[in-house]
Amino acid sequence: MSASHTTALRPRLLGRSTVNAVVALSVLYTLLPVLWLVLAAAKNRDALFGSDLLSLGDFSFVQNLRDLFAMDGGLYGRWYVNSLLYAVVGAAVGALVSVACGYAFDKYRFRHKEKLFGLVLAAVMVPQTVLALPLYLMASGAGLVNTFWAVFIPVLFNPFGVYLGRIFSQGYVPDEVLEAARVDGAGELTTYLRVSLRMLGPGLVTVFLFQLTAIWNNFFLPMVMLSDQELYPVSLGLYQWNSSATVSPEYYPVVIMGSLLAIVPLILAFALLQRFWRSGLTAGSVK
Repeated sequence: MSASHTTALRPRLLGRSTVNAVVALSVLYTLLPVLWLVLAAAKNRDALFGSDLLSLGDFSFVQNLRDLFAMDGGLYGRWYVNSLLYAVVGAAVGALVSVACGYAFDKYRFRHKEKLFGLVLAAVMVPQTVLALPLYLMASGAGLVNTFWAVFIPVLFNPFGVYLGRIFSQGYVPDEVLEAARVDGAGELTTYLRVSLRMLGPGLVTVFLFQLTAIWNNFFLPMVMLSDQELYPVSLGLYQWNSSATVSPEYYPVVIMGSLLAIVPLILAFALLQRFWRSGLTAGSVK
């Protein structure tokens, strides 16, 4: 091998090693908190404040699980069901709405279309915390404060999902297919439901996953809207328990166990739908 060829390979190997090192550090940074959470969830209260947290003995996983669902009359189970309703149903309906709006922006011509889409893009940059107070005032005027709908309805509309819906429509739904369906006598709604929506499947799953993650981790909106503990999602309920743990230390083990169970739906969703999600992320390159 010539010296020039060896010199040319060194930057490549150095660059590959650097990338691998950065990826390894990123994975370690991500997995260490999860590992700590798994080990801490299996320990009793004394072990949490001791030096033997990382030891593989003295497991109390089953007991902590029982205490979690027995604490405060089984409130955690109710919170978990609430979060599933808010997140899963809300993400499903929200994804359908977002993809339909994005499809309309892509395939139809109407007045001020690009200006309206510009407003959608501008809304993407608005933090959700800024909208909490206006949403509260609107919900108060409609008599929805401290109800299920006060949290559920606002999460159905996502500007970023509309933007992704338009990108997916451009990448997955050829105009020629729509023209062929119209020539065959299909109406616009029939064409969308029977032809376009099937092509938009990967994009729909991708928007669903983004919505699911955002709604499941939503905290500020429920805190503003809700005062009834029976309506709390997991995030707000665990926050309340964690605040109480400073006075009542018995809450610490159940908060950690509850936090561990709270990430399970997101892991399952990404694991089961990752095939559609990965293909959906390439939509922009298909065009």
